[in-house]
Amino acid sequence: MNMTYWLLVVALLLSQQTVPSAGWQARFEPELLQLEMERSDEVQLTLSGIADELQQTGRYSFRLQSAAEQLASVASDNASIPMELVSHNGWQGRIRVDAHFLGEARITVRLYDAASNSSSPPQNAGSNASSLLVKVVRPERVIDHVFVGSIILLMSLLYINFGAALNVDVLQGIVTRPIGPCIGFVTQVLGMPLLSYALGVFIFPGSPAMQLGLFFTGIAPSGGASNTWSAVLGGNINLSVLMTTVSNVAAFATLPLWIFTLGQLIFERAGMEVPYDKVASYCASLIVPLLIGLAIQRWLPRLAQVLVRLLKPISACLILFIVIFAIVTNFYLFQLFSWQIAVAGLALPGLGYAVAWLASKLLHQNAVDALTIAIETGIQNTGIAIFFLRTTLPQPQADLTTVVPVSVAIMTPLPLLGIYLYQRCCRRKAVEPSAAEHQRII
Repeated sequence: MNMTYWLLVVALLLSQQTVPSAGWQARFEPELLQLEMERSDEVQLTLSGIADELQQTGRYSFRLQSAAEQLASVASDNASIPMELVSHNGWQGRIRVDAHFLGEARITVRLYDAASNSSSPPQNAGSNASSLLVKVVRPERVIDHVFVGSIILLMSLLYINFGAALNVDVLQGIVTRPIGPCIGFVTQVLGMPLLSYALGVFIFPGSPAMQLGLFFTGIAPSGGASNTWSAVLGGNINLSVLMTTVSNVAAFATLPLWIFTLGQLIFERAGMEVPYDKVASYCASLIVPLLIGLAIQRWLPRLAQVLVRLLKPISACLILFIVIFAIVTNFYLFQLFSWQIAVAGLALPGLGYAVAWLASKLLHQNAVDALTIAIETGIQNTGIAIFFLRTTLPQPQADLTTVVPVSVAIMTPLPLLGIYLYQRCCRRKAVEPSAAEHQRII
């Protein structure tokens, strides 16, 4: 008898401490909300099936929670719905959602019991309508279009300079003995995709999206900045321009080849459209200014000499402009940076430089050509990688994965900058003894 009594007491106490869900339900309309960063919007929330036993003012309330407060949150004045505002028929009202940063956040509503300091989900918690999925995307900005347009203009002017400086006789010799271009083609078209795939699996084992971002960066053709760095570091400009041209033209075949082979392992949608028009525009933007430069060299030799003297200063200014402007326009992506993304951004071009240089030296290429081949291999056209990601993935995943090619673009110049500083120091040391020796003789 005593045992039965105490069991009844315990059961009564437990019933008072638990939250009686009593079949209440929540429904958001719409179920999916897409917002731009730092923007707000409202959705309709309906609470129904609220039992009379829940109508206890001061004890029960409904609270809205975001699974990722740093991405999207409920406005403070809507985060809690006290029971005194709830009628026997339920509650219906507008909820304001604030977007903060790129990503996805799911907002749910729970019944909170102040007496037991616990909460319970709605009866229909398994349905999509019981929660709100918020997708935060990046707004379209004028500065992004200005950046792209200015890069196209400056690169066109730079390639006119390259055309004016191009030695046609040397170029013909390279084509007739294409050992260097073949080395660069193999390391660029075969080595970089395999390297990017392996690095993606190793650095991002649990993130296929980041693997995809790194892989698409690795399969991209050589970037125009390789010609710029070849000029700054004293490489073979003729070889550099030829390799860049071949790489971009070959991209018509190599891009879909890699996408539908290794790409299928990390990207489930096999029927992805290849942007042939984008690749064609890159090739045209490279070839047309070169032809203009060659025409200047042929019919305006004095102007060509001036352009050749301006090649290195213009190249250096272009590099600074791209790096600084890219950081400014994509500054929000630094919030996504982690040590894995930084390592991936540095490892892909760094290992590309090293592998291509070693392959060139093993095949008896001279120092200038080996440096040029290494530069051509390590520098990827991150613009094509970003274009692929943004056209094949939905938002905000498209922008989130963009952080990988942006990281590669930022990290790529670092090893080359080290080589440049090393060259400057060696040149200074070589000049100083000769000057001292000259002073001693005098």
